[in-house]
Amino acid sequence: MIYLDHNATTPVSPQVLQAMMPFFQERFGNASSFCRIGRIARTALEEARASVAACIHASPDEIVFTGSGTEADNLALRGVCRAFHGRKRHVVTSAIEHHAVLKTCEDLEEQGIAVTRLPVDCRGMVDPDQVKNSLTPHTVLISIMAANNETGVIQPIASISRIARSRGILFHTDAVQAFGKIPVSVDDLGIDLMTLSAHKIYGPKGIGALYVRKGSAMAPILTGGSHERGKRAGTENIAAIAGFAQAAELAEKHLAEEAVRLAALRDAFEKEVVQRIARARVNGRDAPRVPNTSSLSFASVDGESVLLHLDLKGICASTGSACATGSPEPSHVMRAMGLSPMDAQSTIRFSLGRDTSQGDLDFTVGVLADAISKLRHISSTA
Repeated sequence: MIYLDHNATTPVSPQVLQAMMPFFQERFGNASSFCRIGRIARTALEEARASVAACIHASPDEIVFTGSGTEADNLALRGVCRAFHGRKRHVVTSAIEHHAVLKTCEDLEEQGIAVTRLPVDCRGMVDPDQVKNSLTPHTVLISIMAANNETGVIQPIASISRIARSRGILFHTDAVQAFGKIPVSVDDLGIDLMTLSAHKIYGPKGIGALYVRKGSAMAPILTGGSHERGKRAGTENIAAIAGFAQAAELAEKHLAEEAVRLAALRDAFEKEVVQRIARARVNGRDAPRVPNTSSLSFASVDGESVLLHLDLKGICASTGSACATGSPEPSHVMRAMGLSPMDAQSTIRFSLGRDTSQGDLDFTVGVLADAISKLRHISSTA
């Protein structure tokens, strides 16, 4: 199998699995228990919190562990809106956000929160000036993702955060697709809230985190015990949290060298695709991107048909966000970038990872060229 869908999820690395295993059996305690085995779990929890915090240059007490990146996004948006008790009722976001943000915003609208969804340019980038012009005295939160999950395009987060800070508005970024791929420092970027997830960086599924800057107003959305300093009720999943910390440490350790390697592989792959396949387009090519992501559109073919051909040859890729799989609608990201519905439906996302080799990509280009040639021939003779 050639796996080129790392933006959807990644395999758990052996080091991460090793770090997790003790907490399923001999160290199975509840971190809220006072007994010895509970104290062992509590120590592991706080050590993991410190490790994740260090990777983003935050304080340990600013990290809230959640059950997923989706939950962290929900906590950020709903929690901030709840904290203001209706005194401010306006949220600014973009048209290309992950569904965890977009769907939450739709629900907030039903609760009387006004939502502004900013457009992006043909490169898939938000214009900070449009962010500035969208703000009102009622704006409570700006939520713009750090890097897009379909195109890998990096947004001008630092510029947007300066605008938010100048107006006293909280700023949230979903950094799930940026964390572990590019440097992410909450102070350098001026972020108040940031979403992270383990399973995109060779950690386990079912564990995420929300960075909450000290002093940021945020109410819990899950109530119960006083876990996570009262911000997220529920017994902590120590095994998954330990795995998250190990994955974060490994990603941080190898980030620079892996970014160079993946960017070189991606650029060579895109160059070969464009040379061998007529009317192939690289989406977001002229924008800054995370190094592992390539979004390619192929005129006059159906993306899902291309994926089927790839899958038959043992190649895993995606038509876009894994969360949108099965939807008959074209990618909202591609449409926001100005692609027609047909071109949006012809888009494939290739996301590279630690095990991706030049040989994998050479083989993929050959299969891709053959599949598109056949599909276009069928289409022209139909």
